[in-house]
Amino acid sequence: MAKILIIDDERSIRNTLKDILEFEKHQVLLAENGKTGLDAVLNEAFDVIFSDIKMPEMDGIELLTALKEKEVETPVVMISGHGNIETAVECIKKGAFDFIEKPIDLNRLLITVRNALDKNTLVAETKILKRRVAKRHLMVGTSPGIEKVRMMIERVAPTDARVLITGANGTGKEVVARLLYEQSNRVNAPFVEVNCAAIPSELIESELFGHEKGSFTSAIKQRIGKFEQADGGTIFLDEIGDMSLSAQTKVLRVLQESELTRVGSDKSIKVNVRVLTATNKDLKKEIEAGNFREDLFHRLNVIPIHVPSLDERKEDIPLLINHFCELICSEQGIKPKYFNDEAVKYLQSRTWTGNIRELRNVVERLIILGGSVITKNDVEMFA
Repeated sequence: MAKILIIDDERSIRNTLKDILEFEKHQVLLAENGKTGLDAVLNEAFDVIFSDIKMPEMDGIELLTALKEKEVETPVVMISGHGNIETAVECIKKGAFDFIEKPIDLNRLLITVRNALDKNTLVAETKILKRRVAKRHLMVGTSPGIEKVRMMIERVAPTDARVLITGANGTGKEVVARLLYEQSNRVNAPFVEVNCAAIPSELIESELFGHEKGSFTSAIKQRIGKFEQADGGTIFLDEIGDMSLSAQTKVLRVLQESELTRVGSDKSIKVNVRVLTATNKDLKKEIEAGNFREDLFHRLNVIPIHVPSLDERKEDIPLLINHFCELICSEQGIKPKYFNDEAVKYLQSRTWTGNIRELRNVVERLIILGGSVITKNDVEMFA
């Protein structure tokens, strides 16, 4: 059941719509003009608003403008007995969800209500997902090491400088890359992530730069590579130290000339991409061993950011435990749980070779297997 507001200066129209929608089990409120309707919207929440265009005191177009200024997100459906293409286009430009002409077709009315409610559901789900994603990409901690990383992100993110993020597995290098993107001027453009270690060396070039149909046996159609997908935005090359030398050469060309060539093609394609990279390897040692190009290293290492291990920032463990506890309970639909002081101190005393990722896994295990208050005994038994 939806809560619907009908704004129309014709009593017969208001009552007809009210009867139809109430028959469909919706709750319906009425307003005889735009000003009264606006007051109603500002005082209580509605799922859908139907508004006539021609009304005294405040017409439908003025109402749309006022709702937009007040940042009201409720879908507004405009109704008019003098409908034409120009009026409909103006309403949509002003933010209307849909436009219906009088006399109103019953099926069209009900379909519009359903579509508006579906939009509300999608908007609500999107907000929930955004909040969850935002929580996943938080940098939790106040230790000197993590404050230094946070300061570097704030200074570097608004630029287009290339960043090389280093640190052991599980320290949060991807979180750093995400924050650099989210605080950049390219935040509304694509963010494309590539795990270089997870792609076989014979496929990495096709993955990064794309290929033409027939360029090799399994190339049954043209493929757009990750660099093209990220055009105008940001590409994050995770585990760059595992990339083949052949692919490194092509990446170097993209950085030098801002263009690439798909596998099986001789055509150059211009791209505008910010490049972020990460590795758990010592690239200087990889250069000495002949596994990494020195010229590429210097191209990538414009701004180095080192993410400290968890053992180097143990003072952050209580904050991380609270963060993961809240996040995991929310994701799993579990009633909120808590770690007592003894349990937290015991976890602080441990060595964390798997860093943040290992701590998160341990917290999740204890939330699932432990009681409502997680104790040192729970940690000793399950962690």
